[in-house]
Amino acid sequence: MPHPSKERTFVMVKPDGVQRSLIGEIIQRVERVGLKISALKLVLPTEEQCWTHYDKDEAWFAQKGERSIADRKAAGLSADKPAVEYGKYIVRALVKFMTSGPVVAMVIAGNQAVGIVQKLVGGTEPLTSDVGTIRGDFTLDSYALSSLDERAVRNLIHCSDKPEEAERETKIWFKPEEIINYRQLNEEILYDVNLDGILE
Repeated sequence: MPHPSKERTFVMVKPDGVQRSLIGEIIQRVERVGLKISALKLVLPTEEQCWTHYDKDEAWFAQKGERSIADRKAAGLSADKPAVEYGKYIVRALVKFMTSGPVVAMVIAGNQAVGIVQKLVGGTEPLTSDVGTIRGDFTLDSYALSSLDERAVRNLIHCSDKPEEAERETKIWFKPEEIINYRQLNEEILYDVNLDGILE
């Protein structure tokens, strides 16, 4: 079992984040909190990578589809397909969106990296993300709007929601040799129990 300070998570700046020149801002927020970048690259995703990444089950499709049906009915639009079909459409729209342009894929490491990055990123829906989070500060999209427009929600960034998922997603986007284990001086302040060697 690795030390908690070695936990890794997967992060991706989506095409809208790249197009809006927010890569630096996003990286700055990750680094500022004390996490370190173990791998980083600009990549044009393939459909196969995206379908593998968004590996969802029937229950997920049904749950998301129910939300789409509710959004459509609230807007006075027809909703004549089963919920699962609307859920699958969400992933198809995501794949179309994610393959529309380059993304920045990253492996981020540090204590409770998965949870800390989730806190920095904010909730999946920008409309309900807290002020101070990446999504809350830099975009204004909503599930209802994206559902009506039949497109993926534009929420700038993806992050893993648990360590096992981070490990699975990392393997889709990075080869093992692309992930660099290195010591960062910042870690001495964050993790050294005694803070040895500060005073001369």
